[in-house]
Amino acid sequence: MHMYYGAIKSCDIANGEGVRVSLFVSGCRHACKNCFNPETWCFDYGTPYTEATTEQLLRLLEPSYIRGLTLIGGEPMEPENQPVLLELVQAVRKAYGTEKDIWCYTGCVLETDLLADSPYRCDATDALLREIDVLVDGPFVEGQKSLQLAFRGSANQRILRKKNGVFTEANQ
Repeated sequence: MHMYYGAIKSCDIANGEGVRVSLFVSGCRHACKNCFNPETWCFDYGTPYTEATTEQLLRLLEPSYIRGLTLIGGEPMEPENQPVLLELVQAVRKAYGTEKDIWCYTGCVLETDLLADSPYRCDATDALLREIDVLVDGPFVEGQKSLQLAFRGSANQRILRKKNGVFTEANQ
């Protein structure tokens, strides 16, 4: 399995609560109109993800002021990306346990694309979802765009926090 990424932000405050390390993966089939990151639609955009990338991300997560890791894209839940991201989040859990939280932004809808039979489900999906603390789901919809929304681009997108192993919509 191979994956590319467009960027790593070591001090991101826009994509989740607190100061975060964000990995912008490459590859996205959603192609949302007026996407903020269309260059990442291409699966081989940017830099190949390697074991050294995982080591770099683990080092960037070390400082106590870093609250956690954000997976964003592109589309982290593309089946091509999920196995690599599963290995990454498992390494984060091994290194930091629940000390660092994991956010994931996806254009997929949890119930219809990730939990039900769909082109986005693969062998890694359930295990990856188990490791994610906050899932921001739903495609960006230009007609519902709002700059007033915290951690979302359009009103249809939901912030789903895991509570007792189940994602529930946050009141934000």
